[in-house]
Amino acid sequence: MTPTVAQSLAWTADGAAHLRGMMERMGDDAFAAPSALPNWTRAHVLTHVARNADAMVNLLEWARTGTRTPAYPSREQRDADIATGAKRTPAEIRGDVMASSDRLARAVRAMPQEAWSATVENVQGRRRPASDILWFRAREVWIHAIDLDAGASFDDLPRPMLRELLTDVSAMFSARKDVPRLVLAPNDESRTWNVGEGPDPVEVRGPAAAVAAWLLGRSKGRDLRTAEGARPPALPAWL
Repeated sequence: MTPTVAQSLAWTADGAAHLRGMMERMGDDAFAAPSALPNWTRAHVLTHVARNADAMVNLLEWARTGTRTPAYPSREQRDADIATGAKRTPAEIRGDVMASSDRLARAVRAMPQEAWSATVENVQGRRRPASDILWFRAREVWIHAIDLDAGASFDDLPRPMLRELLTDVSAMFSARKDVPRLVLAPNDESRTWNVGEGPDPVEVRGPAAAVAAWLLGRSKGRDLRTAEGARPPALPAWL
């Protein structure tokens, strides 16, 4: 079930505050340190978070006005903006993250209720209701706070959001042919999540936060096990 706008707005606000707190605690030297993402420093991650906020503003503008306004002009421009922005001073990056977050908050407040039912295209080019935009942003701020590799983890996510994340990614993987048939069975949840359909699924067990980290490619699942006691299979990138 897709979260409501109110749920996603709360998760987005909490995630933005969480990431902002981590960023403000980082010393200037820490910005040039490697992040958990290949070939990206922490400065790259934070610049990406800022540009993503502006991308979500574009989608809200599309939904509000009906004028096609893609999240990014192109993938190439997005990548170039991140590469260039990561070279700025820590003070400039901090200011950009906060200012872009404030721009997004103002765009959300400007949305009339009926505009949330408009259809836009997400970053992957898929048609989605505007009511999903804040869910995209909630995922972005919480996951990239973890990608800073500065002490955050999937355990920090609000538990209802963690469940929604497992639901969302399971559904995305179920639509693909390059993902094995899975049953996600966290040992700290009372339910399971299915990935795909068919016989002989691989059941993956462990804490829900660890399952999410593995599912989203943020860990190799060393603390997870299948029902047979083996390590879980490797997965392709989720986005």
